[in-house]
Amino acid sequence: MILHPKSIGNKISEARKKNNLSQAELAQQVSISPQAVGKWERGESMPDLSTLNQLAGILGVDLNYFSDSFRATEPGAANHEIPEGQNTRETDNFEMNWNMSQGNWVDADFSGLKNLKEKFSASNMKDCKFIDSDLSGLMLAKNNIERCDFSASNICKSKIQASNLLNNQFNNCSFVTTELLKNNIGECDFSGADFSGATITDGYFERNKLQGTLWKFTTFRNTGISDVVFEGNIENCHFENCAFYGVKFQNATILNSFFKYNRKFKKVQFIDCRVDKITYAFLKSNEADLSGVTLIPE
Repeated sequence: MILHPKSIGNKISEARKKNNLSQAELAQQVSISPQAVGKWERGESMPDLSTLNQLAGILGVDLNYFSDSFRATEPGAANHEIPEGQNTRETDNFEMNWNMSQGNWVDADFSGLKNLKEKFSASNMKDCKFIDSDLSGLMLAKNNIERCDFSASNICKSKIQASNLLNNQFNNCSFVTTELLKNNIGECDFSGADFSGATITDGYFERNKLQGTLWKFTTFRNTGISDVVFEGNIENCHFENCAFYGVKFQNATILNSFFKYNRKFKKVQFIDCRVDKITYAFLKSNEADLSGVTLIPE
């Protein structure tokens, strides 16, 4: 549901009055002028998403309260909003068209966000929450995203390009068939994430936590891979023309995986790893140290 300035203004006014706040008092809490609040309430301008999130907290309402499709369960009950024709159990699946592009978002909670429809590029985001959000099928380009929490979000079938992803939480996220191109990905937590069919190309992948991460039909190409530990099952994966620094494969079972034209591969540590015959051949041709590798009998 697209948001309309006049509707949002009416809802801000309604919730403000219910909380016994003047325009000046609300403006002080949001760190803007009373004139700006007046313009919101008259529908002459509209707060951005980060400010709407701040207003929701101040006024004691859900962020979805500002959507046209929500109505109060009883007159004046602005903090108990449900969409028409839906019960309260269905509100978690309600979708709104947010435009996250070209924004500067700091310390905002967008958990459960859905229906972005490509509008998520050229933004600066720090200390934000996107827990359990649907970010699938998006083109994400030229973003700087730091210290954000995307835990349990669906990021599959997306294209992430030319972005900095630093110190973020991606626990249990789905990156199935996602394309990551020319990104700097560092110090992120991908524990439990699914990279099946994903491609990571022409970028940097450094100091990331990979506990319980699923690697299947995953491709790393022309990528600097540094200070990470690959573990668990690695199946039908592809490592080509990558540079390895401080990388370990530990307690891993590596099957039908392709290693070719990689640099610094002699320094990669293989600790208690099991591989099949074809993977063993690729590792050997890359001059890997195979002292920690056991060949799985046919």
